[in-house]
Amino acid sequence: MSTAAAPARTLRAGTVLADLLPSSRTRDIALVVGGAALTGLAAQLSVPVPGSPVPVSGQTFAALLVGTALGARRGFLALALYAVAGMAGVPWFAQATSGYGMPSFGYILGMLLAATVVGALARRGADRSVLRTAGAMALGSAIIYAVGVPYLALATGMTLGQAVAAGLTPFLIGDALKAALAMGALPAAWKLLGRKG
Repeated sequence: MSTAAAPARTLRAGTVLADLLPSSRTRDIALVVGGAALTGLAAQLSVPVPGSPVPVSGQTFAALLVGTALGARRGFLALALYAVAGMAGVPWFAQATSGYGMPSFGYILGMLLAATVVGALARRGADRSVLRTAGAMALGSAIIYAVGVPYLALATGMTLGQAVAAGLTPFLIGDALKAALAMGALPAAWKLLGRKG
């Protein structure tokens, strides 16, 4: 019984959830386009935050989920497609906006970087347990803020302290809830697939 379990672990080492689908260029293109579309759809789940030009939205959760499920390369490409298409006029940024002149655009750039990092961590098994998933989500969120908050300050003329108050503090509880969702969903998906495989 232990010899049967060993090959299954070997097959899954270095893989992300998307790798479990049959491999082809068409699959990769569909995953990249689907990841961008999912992020755009999730961005429409958005609520304005009083006193902040940055709304609470589902796009950060989607970006981290896309990166984790697709891996670094496809996650980067999906978020790059999302960013470039939005800059070109596709109204799929939060609150059906587009362009790069808005104060919250730095968060989109941060999501691009975060999806790449969490995708690389997922290849190392960061999405297989609750604690490792929590760490990956926390790091991904920190990357988004590390780019988004200074960009917000520069775009609006806020001080860094004001940008933290308007573009970080109001979102921490929501980010904790999103991380909790990911902590349950990703390891559960691997466990389910392990039983089927």
